[in-house]
Amino acid sequence: MTEAGGGRARRFANYIGGVWVESGRWSENRNPSDTLDVVGEYAQANDAQTDAAIDAAGDAFPAWSVSNVQERAEILERVGSAMLARRDELGRQLSREEGRALPDALNEVSRAAQIFKFFAGEALRNAGELVTSTRTGVEVAVTREPVGVVGIISPWNVPLAIPAWKIAPALAYGNCVVFKPAELVTASAWSLTHILVDAGLPAGVFNLVMGPGRVVGARIAESRKVDAISFTGSVATGAGLALQAVRTGKRLQLEMGGKNALIVLDDADLDRAVNCALDGAYYWTGQRCTASSRLVVTDGIHERFVGRLLEKMRALTVGHALKAGTQIGPVVDQKQLDQDLRYIGIAREEGGTVFGGELLTRETPGFYLAPALVTHTTPSMRINREEVFGPVASVIRVRDYEEALAVANGTEFGLSSGICTNSLKHASHFRRHAQAGLVNVNLPTAGVDYHVPFGGRKASSYGPREQGRYAAEFYTAVKTAYIYS
Repeated sequence: MTEAGGGRARRFANYIGGVWVESGRWSENRNPSDTLDVVGEYAQANDAQTDAAIDAAGDAFPAWSVSNVQERAEILERVGSAMLARRDELGRQLSREEGRALPDALNEVSRAAQIFKFFAGEALRNAGELVTSTRTGVEVAVTREPVGVVGIISPWNVPLAIPAWKIAPALAYGNCVVFKPAELVTASAWSLTHILVDAGLPAGVFNLVMGPGRVVGARIAESRKVDAISFTGSVATGAGLALQAVRTGKRLQLEMGGKNALIVLDDADLDRAVNCALDGAYYWTGQRCTASSRLVVTDGIHERFVGRLLEKMRALTVGHALKAGTQIGPVVDQKQLDQDLRYIGIAREEGGTVFGGELLTRETPGFYLAPALVTHTTPSMRINREEVFGPVASVIRVRDYEEALAVANGTEFGLSSGICTNSLKHASHFRRHAQAGLVNVNLPTAGVDYHVPFGGRKASSYGPREQGRYAAEFYTAVKTAYIYS
């Protein structure tokens, strides 16, 4: 970090090979709740600096890959403890740069800390197998070893927890990391890096390179010195990374969004169903890949459900993310706000009835949008087929469970899906037949635990699952050794 004179915002450098490295280019990080508030100026890495970070990770890998697992576990444990000790500070910073309401931001800090602590334990549980050979006198040992240099490219909507669930297993299993965060949330990434450094990581094991995807992300994807990439972001970017991974022989893990459905059947508990929809569709300003963007509702409960949901949606408090009582913060930036408004307009043009969705004025200039609900929609409308990524949900009216299931599955995405019902028969059938990686019964589509696998199907995901013990499938390579004695 460097102090800038003349009242200018503070500048924050990249971290490469154990050294904080400044840049000739800097990017402003502005508060979406108050666009006059500059969080800081963050270094923009160029090709040479990105290459240097990759080389530093490669140089550090031989020693780190065979380092003592107790050392790794203790470093990750220290990271988790430091995050909890600085929870209020990190939560306020997250709210300030991303626009998340403070209570939700604080919860994310805790979640990220829990992830580091979980993988501190996993570092000690990297077990293998001894297998009886078909050949007399031969012993077979199956072990897992680190992959190498891992490029991690994370999104802006979950600035701490998603980096945590990528970085923590990478380090736990002995890999070295080149981390490129989203440009909108560089403050959280820089603070996390500082915590990792303070925890005692050797130079080169972890490297931070901030900057645009077309420069930093592209360089990571093109480099043959990078052995694996874990990416969360758009389908288009993920598809491009997949092509580069094939060309350069990389492992690849992609999480690329969703168009998640919440089914509400006639026999559902109305209050629970409405609360599930409200949480899944609108909290975090709807900026979650697991958000309930499609509400598939059967005839018998449709009118009551829509009426109650509108009542609760209109009562939500939209405001400055750091202001007490705010439930929904601003949209993250002007580009995302324009996208939300465009889709609301498209839904109206295609025959949908739009409630809410107006621009709001608050005490400070920001990207404030009233939550929107679109009724009278059909599955073929764009609002029901394309990811909006904002506080916008649509209602699709259906006859019965069978039609609801077909509508829920009738999308190219398959991340999260949910159902609200008191029928054990329908809940059990849905668990088996929902074409999604995450299934929720009488719960919001957006809630996940940190110790179990996360990921989707179809266009939502590609490659091994993230989180929990399943993370080993991506961050380690299996070796089979035959020993004659």
